[in-house]
Amino acid sequence: MGQDTVTGARTMDFDSSVGSRAASPSGVLLVGNFLSATRPGSYTVCESLARRLSSAGWTVLTTSDKQARLSRPVDMLMTVWRRRGDYAVAQVDVYSGPSFIWAEGVCWLLRRLGKPFALTLHGGNLPAFARRWPGRVRRLLHSASVVTTPSRYLQQSLSSYHTELRFLPNAIDLAAYPFRLRSSAQAKLIWLRAFETIYNPCMALRAIADVCSSQPSARSVLHLTMFGPDKKDGSLEQVTLEANRLGLAGRVSLPGAVPKTRVPRVLSSGDIFLNTTNVDNTPVSVIEAMACGLCVVSTNAGGLPYLLNDEQDSLLVPADDAKAMAAAVRRILGEPSLAERLSRNARAKAEQFDWSVVLPQWEALLKQTMGEKPA
Repeated sequence: MGQDTVTGARTMDFDSSVGSRAASPSGVLLVGNFLSATRPGSYTVCESLARRLSSAGWTVLTTSDKQARLSRPVDMLMTVWRRRGDYAVAQVDVYSGPSFIWAEGVCWLLRRLGKPFALTLHGGNLPAFARRWPGRVRRLLHSASVVTTPSRYLQQSLSSYHTELRFLPNAIDLAAYPFRLRSSAQAKLIWLRAFETIYNPCMALRAIADVCSSQPSARSVLHLTMFGPDKKDGSLEQVTLEANRLGLAGRVSLPGAVPKTRVPRVLSSGDIFLNTTNVDNTPVSVIEAMACGLCVVSTNAGGLPYLLNDEQDSLLVPADDAKAMAAAVRRILGEPSLAERLSRNARAKAEQFDWSVVLPQWEALLKQTMGEKPA
């Protein structure tokens, strides 16, 4: 990256005087998962935010790019402490489960250092986690100078824990996603997600098997390509077994994880995008598919109804209802006017998520947060 100021914390040079230097007036520390360099398919919004802020003139520090789950929070805490003279404000990603613990630790240290920080809430499981641990969630949220979320669903679901949650959507570089109007959709289906139980990948197989059985002519032309990293919970193996059981071996491709730079190309190769998740928030993969003009068929889990408008820019079906998803696919294949409406409106919706719209909001928020102190 040459002179780019975006750096992984492990690549920075530390010295004993770091604590005595005045924090950079435009220095920001982003705390989250920065794993894409060594884990294809794991590129996150915080990585894109880091690069955008850097291009806008900010001094950006990031943590952590550690692969091991135990070493990652240690690296985060060390970076918060050792780089304390180099940033004026921090932004911390917050998820449910074990990830919530490292967020608590990082924020505790930021408060001790007197560093103002913003929280960004992610993950469709966070409302359930908050119901289980209401005190912890409420304390963490109220310790921050500002709390943001890219999801209207989380904004509403967690409003009882913090009354001033700010909506700040996930963003994409719209120009990188070529638009093609699907005025007559072909039976080329794309699935793009991690192979993990919560994303229910086998539902896609059951749906296309239903399409083939009800429309035998579709079997010769229908093809599903499933892109994504293997999360090692057995989901990928189950997909292979299910494809063989349903007689779909020749109709399904599993190319593996996709680098972020190739996502627009692989999406453009299809006409229909399947999102089969059981738990979700505001998935960037769906926004990317909409930007390319694919006809989106998605479950209505979690925050998806807050992102998608049924019958306007997508078709929504109940979670784990493969027959309903198959029916939606058949409608798109058989109704050119529906396919065209979904495709055109999907692109229009995606335009709201361009970095040209979202980055100025991030810059204003960080500048405001710099003038505050943590609770």
